[in-house]
Amino acid sequence: MLDFCRVKHLEKLQEESTWYKARQLKLEDMKSPRRTTLCFMIIVIVSSQATLNLNFESIVYPSLLREHELAGEDPVRQKRAVAVSRPAAQEFTVDVEVSFEDASFLELSKAYLNNRSFPVQGDDTDPATNILSIEVTTVCRPTGNETWCSCEKGYKWPQERCLHNLTCQGHDGSPSGHHCSCLKGLPPKGPFCQLQGDITLRMSVRLNVGFQEELRNSSSALYRSYKTDLETAFREGYSILPGFKLVTVTEFRPGSVVVVYEVTTSAASPELMRRANEQVTQNLNQTYKMDSSSFQVTYSNETKFSITPEIILEGDTVTLMCENEVLSSNVSWQHVETGFDIQNSSRFSIYTYVLNNMTSVSRLTIYNITQDDAGEYICKLTLDIFEYGSRKKIDVTSIQILASEDLKVMCDNNPVSLSCCSEMTVNWSQVEWKQEGTINIPGSPETDTDSGCSRYTLTADGTQCPSGLSGTTVVYTCEFISAHGARGSKDIKVTFTSVANLKITPDPISVSEGQSFSIKCISDVSNYDEVYWNTSAGIKIYKRFYTTRRYPNGAESVLTVKTSTREWNGTYHCIFRYKNSYSVMAKDVTVHPLPLEPDIMVDPLEAVIPCTSSRHIKCCIEEDRDYKVIFQAGSSSFPAAKEVNGKQVCYKHHFVANSISCPENMDVFCHITNTANNSVRSPSMKLNLVPGENVTCQDPIIGVGEPGKVIQKLCQFSNVPRIPGSPIGGIITYRCVGSQWKVKKNNCISAPINTLLQLAEALMKSPSQDAKLPSYLKNLSISTNQVKLEVNSFPGSLGAIINILDLLSTVPTQVNSEMMMHVLATVNVILGKPILNTWMTSQQQKTNQSSQLLHSVERFSRALQSEDSTISQPNVQMKSMVIKSGHPKSYTKSFVFLDSDLWGNVTINECQLEHLQPDSFIVTVAFPTLKTILAQDVPGKTFANSLVMTTIVSQNITTPFRISMTFKNNNPSGGVPRCVFWNFNLANHTGGWDSSGCYVKEVTEDSVSCSCDHLTSFSILMSPDSPDPDSLLKILLDIISYIGLCFSILSLAACLAVEAVVWKSVTKNRTSSMRHICIVNIAASLLVADVWFIVAAAIHNYRYPLNQTACVAATFFVHFSYLSVFFWMLTLGLMLFYRLVFILHDTSKSIQKAIAFSLGYGCPLVISVITVGATQPREVYTRKNACWLNWEDTKALLAFVIPALIIVVVNVTITVVVITKILRPSIGDKPSKQEKSSLFQITKSIGVLTPLLGLTWGFGLATVFQGSNAVFHIVFTLLNAFQGLFILLFGCLWDQKVQEALLNKFSLSRWSSQHSKSTSLGSSTPVFSMSSPISRRFNNLFGKTGTYNVSTPEITSSSLENTSSAYSLLN
Repeated sequence: MLDFCRVKHLEKLQEESTWYKARQLKLEDMKSPRRTTLCFMIIVIVSSQATLNLNFESIVYPSLLREHELAGEDPVRQKRAVAVSRPAAQEFTVDVEVSFEDASFLELSKAYLNNRSFPVQGDDTDPATNILSIEVTTVCRPTGNETWCSCEKGYKWPQERCLHNLTCQGHDGSPSGHHCSCLKGLPPKGPFCQLQGDITLRMSVRLNVGFQEELRNSSSALYRSYKTDLETAFREGYSILPGFKLVTVTEFRPGSVVVVYEVTTSAASPELMRRANEQVTQNLNQTYKMDSSSFQVTYSNETKFSITPEIILEGDTVTLMCENEVLSSNVSWQHVETGFDIQNSSRFSIYTYVLNNMTSVSRLTIYNITQDDAGEYICKLTLDIFEYGSRKKIDVTSIQILASEDLKVMCDNNPVSLSCCSEMTVNWSQVEWKQEGTINIPGSPETDTDSGCSRYTLTADGTQCPSGLSGTTVVYTCEFISAHGARGSKDIKVTFTSVANLKITPDPISVSEGQSFSIKCISDVSNYDEVYWNTSAGIKIYKRFYTTRRYPNGAESVLTVKTSTREWNGTYHCIFRYKNSYSVMAKDVTVHPLPLEPDIMVDPLEAVIPCTSSRHIKCCIEEDRDYKVIFQAGSSSFPAAKEVNGKQVCYKHHFVANSISCPENMDVFCHITNTANNSVRSPSMKLNLVPGENVTCQDPIIGVGEPGKVIQKLCQFSNVPRIPGSPIGGIITYRCVGSQWKVKKNNCISAPINTLLQLAEALMKSPSQDAKLPSYLKNLSISTNQVKLEVNSFPGSLGAIINILDLLSTVPTQVNSEMMMHVLATVNVILGKPILNTWMTSQQQKTNQSSQLLHSVERFSRALQSEDSTISQPNVQMKSMVIKSGHPKSYTKSFVFLDSDLWGNVTINECQLEHLQPDSFIVTVAFPTLKTILAQDVPGKTFANSLVMTTIVSQNITTPFRISMTFKNNNPSGGVPRCVFWNFNLANHTGGWDSSGCYVKEVTEDSVSCSCDHLTSFSILMSPDSPDPDSLLKILLDIISYIGLCFSILSLAACLAVEAVVWKSVTKNRTSSMRHICIVNIAASLLVADVWFIVAAAIHNYRYPLNQTACVAATFFVHFSYLSVFFWMLTLGLMLFYRLVFILHDTSKSIQKAIAFSLGYGCPLVISVITVGATQPREVYTRKNACWLNWEDTKALLAFVIPALIIVVVNVTITVVVITKILRPSIGDKPSKQEKSSLFQITKSIGVLTPLLGLTWGFGLATVFQGSNAVFHIVFTLLNAFQGLFILLFGCLWDQKVQEALLNKFSLSRWSSQHSKSTSLGSSTPVFSMSSPISRRFNNLFGKTGTYNVSTPEITSSSLENTSSAYSLLN
C-alpha cells in the first residue's frame, strides 16, 4: 500500500504574513531543509510505533511545492522572510511519500499525528529546523487490478487531474459531484491532493466579563483594545489550520461578552479546530476570562443540495437531497416560512445515511406537495462544534389546464373533438380521459407529449342519444398526470341533442286578405339554440308574428297572422336550429285577393236624402279584380254597377228614396266577394231620409242638408283642390250654414303623405316589416320635406305623419344612426315654424298629437344601437353615448339652438352609470319648439319657457336614477320656475306636465338647474299665477302663525318654569310624579320642535335651493320631537291605565321611569332613524322645496302620521276605560284620596289634550290631498299655532295641586281664584301657514309650499297643475 504524507501544504502559500503560516515547516538560518531532517521526522514517527513492521523501501520522497515556476528551480523554495534583527526564518511545504505493507499502519500513523503537539523542535543534527504540522493528504489503495487514490478530507485533486477516464466514479459508489475525490492510479509526476479553496468560518466565543456599552462603538478605545488583543490571540491559535490566512473580530454582543469573529482558512477538521481553540485560550490574557467551552463554528462548506423534480407541480412527490463530506448522522430539516423543524409524518419523510464512509446523505421526501409547502428549506448537519448548513427555495406551481369550452353536440354522426392543453411545458407521463353522465358516448384520445395537449374525438349518433334523452349533459374530464404523481384535470360539459323531428299543421291553409291564420310547428326535442320562420326566399319573418314555447319533452312554435295580406301568399319554413344543425318543415299558404275594409272608400260617409229624391252611392278600391259587389241596407240588397277610372275601380248604385218608407235613418254597406267566396264589408254609409221641405243647402258634390246639419266626407270625393290622379286622404267636415256648406274641420291629407300612410299601414302587416323599415323611413323624410309647404293646405298631413311615426316606432328592436337621422329629419320638418299654425289648430281640437309625437321619438331613441353619435337639425338635436364596461365616464351633453335663443345641458354622474349594463345606450333629444306645442297646464296660466329634452336609457331602470339638467332662463323676472316632466299617463293618457320626482336646484339670472330621479322628457315651466302677497287670507294666516308660535314658545317655557317651582310639592306620590315627568317631557319636546321650526324657516327660501344637510337635520329633529310629544302622551295614558287596572301589581319608580323614557324617546328615535336611513340615500327624505318629510315620492310623511293617529286612538280608548273604571270601581279598588286626585288630573289632561292633538293632525291629514278646501288649512294652522298654550293651560295650570303649590309658594291671594277651568280646546304647534318662511314651514309639514295646498307644489286650489313625463319648469 502506498501512502502519501504531506508536511504542510502541497502548493506554495502567500508570503505576506509570517504568523499567518504558523503551521508551516520553518527552517531557520538555512536556505533549504535537509533530507536528514525529514528522515528524522519519519523515523520519529516510526520509532514511536516499535511494534510495527515497516518497510522503508523508499522512506522519504521529497517533492517540493511548485507555484508555476520553471523547471530547474531549486526544489525547495523560500516561502517568506520576516524582517527581524536576527536572520529571518523561512517556511517550506514538503511532500513526503510513505509506503506501508500493512494497511493498519495508516490509521495508527494518523492517530499519532493527531495526538502530536506542534511545532516539533529540531534535534541535535538539525536544531534550526522546526516542524509546524504534518497532515495526510493522499491515500492509495489497491482495488482489484487497479490502484485507487483518494483525497483526505479538506483536500481534492487539482482540476487538471479530474479527467473523466481517470476517475473511479461508478466503481466506488461515490455520490454525484465527487468525481474528483478519487483517481485510478497515482499521477506519475504529481501534483497530489491539494487543499480546497478558502472558506470563511463564522465563529463566536463568550468572555465571562461584564458587557460595556462602549463595545458597541467600533471607534471607542475599549472596542479597539478588545479587538487587538483578541485578534492577536486568534492568529496565534488558528495559524495551525491548513491554509490559514486571517482572522477578524466583527462585533461584540451582550451576554456577558460574546465575541463574533470570522476565520479565513482552507480546511479545518474538528480535532484541529479544538487544538486551535485551546491555543487561543492559552494565548489570551486571563483577564478576559474566555470560556473555552463556548466556541461555536458555522461552516459553509460545499454541501450539495439537490431537488427533484426541477419543476414542482401541486401534488408532486418532491425529494430534497442534502450531501456533505462530513460524516455525521445528526441532520435536521427546517421550513423557513413556518419556522418549524420537519419531523417524520404522513406527508414528510426524512432518511439519513452515510455513503461509503465518505459522504453523509439526508433525504427529505414531501408527498402530495401543496402551495403551503413552497418556500425555503434548510438542511443542517451538526458535528461537534461545527454546524454545516445549506438552503434552497422551492416554488410550487399550480397545474393550469386549458380546455375546450362547453359544447352542444348534435347526434348526427359528425365527429366532434374535445381538447385539453397544459399551460406549462412538463414531461407528462400520461393523460387520461373520463366521462360521467346518463348516457355513454366514448371517444378516442390522442396525446402529443411535446406540446402538452390531448385531443378526444367522439362521434354521437341517434341510437346513443334518443329524443327522450335529448339535452342530456355528459361531463368529460381530461386528467394530466406527471412523472412524480401530480394530477391536474379540467371538465368539459357536452350537451347532446337529438336531431329534432318536426310536425307542422297538416291542413291546407287558404285564406283571403284580412282574414287570420296560424301555423303550428312541433318538435320532439326541447333543446335548441334558435327557432325562427322564414319565407321561401329566405327572408326571416318578423318576431312579433310567432311565439315559441319549450316543454320538458319538446317544443312548439306558432306563427299567427291576424290580418293577412297578399304578401303572406307563399311557402313558410319552420326552422329549429341547434348549433349548425337545422330541422326544417315547410307549409304553403294561399292568400286570395280581397280589399281590406280600411282600403274601401265609400261615398257618401253620411248624406241627407229627401224622401222624394235619390242619391248615387259608391264604393271604390284601388285595383281591378273579378269581385262580386252588392249594396245592402238592412235585409235589402241592391246591385252595383262597375266603373273603372284609371287605377281606381268604383261600384255604384242609384239609391231612390221613395222606394223606402220615409223618414228613416239607415246604414248602407257594400259587400265585396272574391273568387274564394270570402267577402268583406265596407265602412257604413249613413243615409238620413228627411222630408224635402227642410233642405236649404245643396251642392252636387257635397249633397243636400238642413240648416245646422254637419256631415263628413272623404276628401277624395270632396271639392278640395288636388292634382288629378293623386288620391288624397283624410276626412273633411262640412256644416250647413244658411244655404251654403261651410268647412268646419279640414283633416285632408296630401296625396304623397296619404300614400306613405297607406304604405305604413301595409308595412305593419308585412311579414318582413323590420327589413323594409330603413328604406321606408328614408322615403318618409324625403316626402315630408317636399310637402312641408302643403301642410297648411292639407292640415291632416301633420296628423298623418305623426300617426306614421307612431306606427313605425313600435316596429324596430334596433335602430341605427342612419335610421335615426331620417326620423329626426321628419320631426324637424313638422316642428318647423311654418307648421306651427297647424299645430295650434290641432291643439284647439283637443288632440294629443304632440304627446304622441314625443312618445314616438322616445321609442325610437330607446331602440337606438349606435356608437356615440350626434344628429343636429334646426328644430331637433340628438346626442348619444355608449356605456363602456369598467368605470364609465359621466354623461354630459349640451344643446344650443341659436335661432330660438335657447340652450340646455344634461348630466348624469358616474355613480349612476355604474349600475347600467355595459353596452347600454343613453340618448338625449332636445326640442326648441315643442314647448309651444305640448299642452299647457291651464291655458293662459302656465306656459313652457325652455327646451324640452328627453333622455332615454336603452335598458329598463328599476331604481331611482338621478339626472341633472340646466335650462336657459328666458324669464328671470317672472314667476317661480318649476322642473317638470311629461307624464304620458295623465289626462286620460293624453299626457301632461308633472313635477313628481323633480325639483329646482338653483336659479340664476341666466339659467335654472333641475334634478330628477327618473328619465323621460324634461323641461321648465313658469307659473305666473303666484299667490298674491297682499291677499287678506295670506296676511291672516301669517299673523296667526307668528302670534301662535310666540305664544307656544312662551307658554312652553312658562310650563317648564312652573313645573320647576312646584316640583317637590306635586311629586310626593308615584302617580303624580310620573304624571309631571310626562308633562315636562311633552313640553320640552314641543319646545324643541318649535325651535327647529324656526331653524327650518331660516333654511327654506322659495326661490333658491335648500341647504340640503341643514334641511335634512331640521326635518329629522322636527320629526323626532313631534313623535316624542305623542309617545309621551301615550306614556301618560299607559301609566294611568296601569295605575287603575293593575292595582295589586306594584312596580318601582325607577322601572317606571326607565320604561317611560324608553317609550317616550326610544321609539321616536327608532322611527326617525329608520325613516331617514331608508329614504335619504336616494335623496327622497325631504320635500324638494321644503324641509319636511317627503310625500310625493316616498310617502315618508306616514312615518309621522300613522304613529300619531294610532296613539290618539289608544289614548282615547284608555280615557274611556279609565273614566268607566273610576265611575264603577271594583271591590278592593280603593286608591287613596291623593292617588285619586292625581289620576283625575291625568284623566282630564289626556281627555283634553289627546282629542286636540288628534283633531289637529286630522285636519293636517286632510290637507295632504290636492284640491282640499281652504277651511282645513285655516283650522289646522289655528290649532297648531296655540298647541303650547293648550299644554300650559290643560296640562299644567289646570291641576289643582299646582295651583295650591303656587299659592303656598308665593302667598298671593289671586291664585285662589284660578280654580275655574278653561273650556277652550286646542293643542297644536304652528305648523301650517302661507308663504312667509315660518308660515310656509307649517304648510310643509303636510306638503304645502303656498297658502292653501299642503301636498302639491301649487299654492291655491284654484291653480292646479296637469302633470306629465316631459320635464320642464313651473313658476
